[in-house]
Amino acid sequence: MGRTVETFTRVIQEQESRWKKFRAALRKEDQEVFDDLFRAPKIHLAACAYAVNPIPFENIVMSMLVEERKRVLALEKTVDGLMERMQVLETCQIHNG
Repeated sequence: MGRTVETFTRVIQEQESRWKKFRAALRKEDQEVFDDLFRAPKIHLAACAYAVNPIPFENIVMSMLVEERKRVLALEKTVDGLMERMQVLETCQIHNG
């Protein structure tokens, strides 16, 4: 018996192919960002395949959003840490006069 459902890896490849002209029209640095976005569904391949969706591109976009959100949270944590360090330094400067 043959497969009736495509592998999600193949779905991702097809979607990347569909967006090939769009990618080609982007500037070089934007093409790199575009490629980076399409790495996300490969990271979340199991979740994409498990969440059988009649519109598989939604799974791809959700994977991209998850990865972008993780980056935002990491950046927020870094900024918060830097802000705390700045406050400590400012407090030390005030007390040391």
